[in-house]
Amino acid sequence: MSLFGVKFFVLAFFYFFTVSSRPTGVHLRNMDSFIRAVRQVEDSNPGLSPLALVRALRRTAGHDDMMTIHFLGGSYNLTDAAGLETAILNASSFSFFDKAIHHIVTDHGEERGVVLAPDGTTIALAPLLLGIESGLKAKMEGTTAVGIFPLTLGRTLGLSFLSLQDFPAFLRLGPNGCWDNVERPKVFKLSRPPTLATDALINGGMDGAILGTNLSNLSASEQPQALSEILKGYYSFVLSEERGLDAVTSHVSPRRRELSRSILETLDLHSQLMETLTLVWKLEKTEWIALDTGVSKAVKDGLKTFVHKYWDCPQIISRCQWGAKPPRDTPIPLSLPLQFLYIHHTYEPSSPCLSFTKCSRNMRSMQRFHQEDRGWNDIGYSFVVGSDGYIYEGSGWNLRGRHTRNHNSIGYGVSIIGNYTSTLPSRHAMNLLRHRLVQCAVDGGGLAANFTIHGHRQVVNYTTCPGDALFSEIRNWEHFQG
Repeated sequence: MSLFGVKFFVLAFFYFFTVSSRPTGVHLRNMDSFIRAVRQVEDSNPGLSPLALVRALRRTAGHDDMMTIHFLGGSYNLTDAAGLETAILNASSFSFFDKAIHHIVTDHGEERGVVLAPDGTTIALAPLLLGIESGLKAKMEGTTAVGIFPLTLGRTLGLSFLSLQDFPAFLRLGPNGCWDNVERPKVFKLSRPPTLATDALINGGMDGAILGTNLSNLSASEQPQALSEILKGYYSFVLSEERGLDAVTSHVSPRRRELSRSILETLDLHSQLMETLTLVWKLEKTEWIALDTGVSKAVKDGLKTFVHKYWDCPQIISRCQWGAKPPRDTPIPLSLPLQFLYIHHTYEPSSPCLSFTKCSRNMRSMQRFHQEDRGWNDIGYSFVVGSDGYIYEGSGWNLRGRHTRNHNSIGYGVSIIGNYTSTLPSRHAMNLLRHRLVQCAVDGGGLAANFTIHGHRQVVNYTTCPGDALFSEIRNWEHFQG
């Protein structure tokens, strides 16, 4: 890394993170707990506006850096926040707010200020709440929303791109991590050393941009809901078994990648990031950084990585998140790129899974069957598609699965949870596989550009997999060969 890169990384790291080893307490770190704590404050303060509450939460968490003040004003100068802070301080949930909102990464790789959402993804609350506050401020003041992108994603992405510009592209963003217990989450450990833009910060930033934009676009006659209802509508929803996400017209968390893309792709993101960084340097009186001739290229390269990883690729629920057991033996690596993609249905479980809880349970059941009943090393599939809006990691991109006899070394095996003999999966689930996962695999070097799609039955003669209905569907897909 260049001397500039080292200096900038140190400056940016301490700008965003406080390394700490304090105990986290006993509160569960999930979105449902946060929403309940918010509702407790709302119930004890009838008539409380969501803008007043989100400002008070910012004050409680100490989020008054110069850029936030530039766009939103200082929370210590806002009289509504000052009065409301007493209510939060007196609430039994104060310790939860204190630790849940303030984002830090400890020297042991624990990421705090994040919560587990009902959909199985991990969210940093700080950028989420800043986006919501930006949107509410614009709505209540009748002004154009400003600062949503810089506060939710722009600053985080820009500083991460610059601080790690000498590192390989795949190390400039992320990582994700694992919870100690997805049913009672308390500790979230990152899978590798952090960048300034962990997956949780990016998830929270995308959600903040989506909700903030929605709130700023409310009509003059529409009043924003209570903060707890805003969060509940986005995170705590129930999908119908008949159509799953196909029937959802509102904005919900499993659609964050497509929604954030639709909102932000219309912007000139390179220019937006450069403007955000220029503002950071001005406010921090570090304009000398702009003299570096590599800044624009670092931002351009970083954006390319961001678009591929967080927009082109679908969100993949990692093995640790769904509770996978380790392989029984050392997995065999694949030689990439692969030439084939084999489509399966699980048959059993026979029903589509519509929630993280149900899909994770299905994944554990299939792994147990494959390991214990069939004596395999691991769950057989490379990836599994749920009807909850997510793809679940099996053997993954780089390791050989056991999905298609005599063909496991030359192709990925992807299964959709359910029995599709006479019915089709949801359109959203099929598109996750047909478009998002496939494009991600090709662009990432996992699949050759001229790869071939086969149904399981085409290469193994003793099965009707992936079911008559799904097989008839994939015959119309690009890259299918009969």
